[in-house]
Amino acid sequence: MTPKAELHVHLEGTAPPELTGRIARRNNLTVPEGTIGVDGRYRWDDFLDFLRVYDQAASVIRSAQDYRDITFEYLTACAREGAIYVELTASPDHAALAGLPYPDQVAGIAQGIDDARDGSGIEARILITAVRNFGTEQAERVGQLPARHPHPYVTGFGLAGDEAGFPPEPFARAFGLAADAGLGLTVHAGEWAGPESVRGALRLPVCRIGHGVRAIEDAALVAELAEREIVLECCPTSNVVLGLYPSYHDHPFPALRAAGVRVTLGSDDPPYWAASIGGEYAVASTEFGLSEPELREITRTAIAAAFVPDPVRAALCSELASL
Repeated sequence: MTPKAELHVHLEGTAPPELTGRIARRNNLTVPEGTIGVDGRYRWDDFLDFLRVYDQAASVIRSAQDYRDITFEYLTACAREGAIYVELTASPDHAALAGLPYPDQVAGIAQGIDDARDGSGIEARILITAVRNFGTEQAERVGQLPARHPHPYVTGFGLAGDEAGFPPEPFARAFGLAADAGLGLTVHAGEWAGPESVRGALRLPVCRIGHGVRAIEDAALVAELAEREIVLECCPTSNVVLGLYPSYHDHPFPALRAAGVRVTLGSDDPPYWAASIGGEYAVASTEFGLSEPELREITRTAIAAAFVPDPVRAALCSELASL
C-alpha cells in the first residue's frame, strides 16, 4: 500500500452524515432540515449551497468530545488507507458559533490526534482557518488565537470560504499576525476564482495554496509557481464533483505537475463527494497515470511541505522510506 500524506482536509467536513447525526443526538439537537437527504447523504446543489449545508452540519458540533471523536474517526480511517500524516484544517469560527471556546476546540482535536496515534501510529497536526465570508477583522482575530492560546499541535493558518466574493489581498494583516506567531501559511485560491486569485495569494507570505488549479489558465503564473516552489494542495475529486471541471480527464493536475509545480493530494470535505485520501491517490494512479514511485513522490512533497517541527518531518521521512 502506498504511504500517503494529506495537507488539505477540513475537519468539520470529515464527519459523515451518520457521525453528524450521532453527535446531534448526544447534544440533544436535531440536524437542521435540508442537511441530510432520505438517502443518508448530505444534500447540496452547487458550491455556495454546499457551504450552507456544511455550516448546518457543523452547527451540531458543540464540545471538545465532539471534536475528539471526529478527529479520531477520520484519522483512524486514513490510517487504514495507508496515510502516515494528515494536516487537519479546523475552523475556530464554526466552534465559536456553536458556543465552544477555541482552547476547548483545540484540546478536543489534540486528544483525537493522540488517541489515533496510539491506535494506528498516524501523525497529525492542526491548521486553523479563518472564513473569508466573515470579514477581515474576524480573520485577524482568528490569526491571533494561536499566540494567545499556544498549543504545540497548532502549526498552520489558512483562509477558506467564498474566494470569488472575497479575494485574498485584504486579509494580509491576518496572515501577518499568524506569521508572527510562527505558523505555516496557506490560502485557498484558484478554485472558484481564476488565476488572478492565485496572483493575489502570492502577495501574501504563503508557501502553499489550497487548490490553486486555475493557475493553469496563465502560463506565466504556472512558471512562477514552479520557480517559487509553491506547493498546491490539489483535491481532484472535489473539483470534479463540484463541477469546476467536467471530468478527471479535464483536470489540470497532470499538466501542473509536468510544468514543475509541486503538487499534493487532498480529499477536501470527503463525505460530501464520497472521497477519501486513499481514493485521491487511486485517482492519481488510474486517471492521471502516476506510477508507484511517482505516488510516493507526491507523499514526499507533502511531508516536505507539512507544517511540522523538523524532528517530526525527519521521522515521517524515515517512515516513508521504510514502507
